[in-house]
Amino acid sequence: MAILEARKLNKAYSVDHRTIQVLIEVSLAIEKSEFVVIAGSSGSGKTTLLTLLSGLDRPTSGQVLIDGRDISAASEEDLAPLRNRTIGFVFQSFHLVPSMTAAENIMFPAELAGDTDAADRARQLLSRVGLTDRADNFPSQLSGGEKQRIALCRALINRPKLLFADEPTGNLDSENGGIVLNQLIDLKNEHGATLVLVTHNPEIARAADRVFTLADGRLKG
Repeated sequence: MAILEARKLNKAYSVDHRTIQVLIEVSLAIEKSEFVVIAGSSGSGKTTLLTLLSGLDRPTSGQVLIDGRDISAASEEDLAPLRNRTIGFVFQSFHLVPSMTAAENIMFPAELAGDTDAADRARQLLSRVGLTDRADNFPSQLSGGEKQRIALCRALINRPKLLFADEPTGNLDSENGGIVLNQLIDLKNEHGATLVLVTHNPEIARAADRVFTLADGRLKG
């Protein structure tokens, strides 16, 4: 059974009395531990598809299944623990809490889940990405590459089955982008997680097991 499946997803928005169709009949299946890239030009619907697959948004029609469970019509009350326990997110703009240290940002999802080992797990992850000496620094004291590595640790703290990454190297230079991508793939493999990554970067796409390409809201090929 696929760990993640989309069945005939459609997503439309109403803008100024017009209906804009962003995704059209998108179906795909992703196996456990795969590294999958969703590629396409700007405006093709990549990020919209990611938000539907991860339960951050709902489709206009169609289904999203995680481990065989349809989350398309699940309540926010049901989705919140699923997102915290089963899913990890890495965003282009980091989304770190400014008032929390690096270690506190990493620990936050584990503390929400009641994990008494959150501090130990955070220290292990900080060591794994080479940022032990940045544990007590606030986001404003970190470089872009360091912020994204902290965000990566935060995404992995609860050992999620699924990792979603939206242009995770988009705000980084090529050197730091390469470091973050390599650490993301290495940690994904170490944790046995499934990685779904949105990018327009062909070099990142070449590193994936499979690539799904969107054009005008439809999957190509």
